[in-house]
Amino acid sequence: MTSHAPDSARAIDPGLLRPVRVWDLPTRVFHWTLAPAVVLMVILGHVGGNALVWHMRLGLLVLTLLVFRVLWGLVGGRWSRFTRFVRLPGTVWRYLRGPQRSDDHFEVGHNPLGALSVLSMIVLLAVQVATGLVADDEIATTGPLNKFVATATGLAASAWHTGWGQWGLVALVVLHLAAIGVYRWRGVSLVKPMISGDKLLPGDVPPSTDSVATRILAVVLLLLCGAGALWINRLGG
Repeated sequence: MTSHAPDSARAIDPGLLRPVRVWDLPTRVFHWTLAPAVVLMVILGHVGGNALVWHMRLGLLVLTLLVFRVLWGLVGGRWSRFTRFVRLPGTVWRYLRGPQRSDDHFEVGHNPLGALSVLSMIVLLAVQVATGLVADDEIATTGPLNKFVATATGLAASAWHTGWGQWGLVALVVLHLAAIGVYRWRGVSLVKPMISGDKLLPGDVPPSTDSVATRILAVVLLLLCGAGALWINRLGG
């Protein structure tokens, strides 16, 4: 997801800034694959009919990406790791008050509020995928794991999937886009760093590792996640 990075609260001499690798390539590929997949998934879900076949395929793609992102949040580049942007309540409060410590680095990746947005998106997408896997629309489409749950559970999952869950996801996407627009209006581009991977930052900011080795690791993890998603889908066969 695109980071919500605020203007730094520290006075920084522009002459001391340098390009720093913030978003490694796997994180950027994840973001730019997930974004259109989610939009298309929502659109195809409304189209219905034969489009639901692709809706479900995209759901498996999103499942693959989500599991990958969780794993990459543990072993990925420095600023993609959950330990670097999931903040304790005290840190969030300090961010909201304004003053920050020199080692907070709120301006680097996801700030505390942006992190909450990212986590909310991941959790809601995970719930949407999970409910889709067991859903039953009572017409012609059932999730691949529907046969493993009670009828009432499948119907309840379908109701959430097409109701509160869907509209909650749309609301988060709109909020995400609005935040990008607001920061752009303030002169801060959140999109460019997610394309190039780099941001102009103070020299004391450590970069994310983005080497050939880490990219190979990401490919291996992604393939394993994809294989797992296909296995889950085949359980319904």
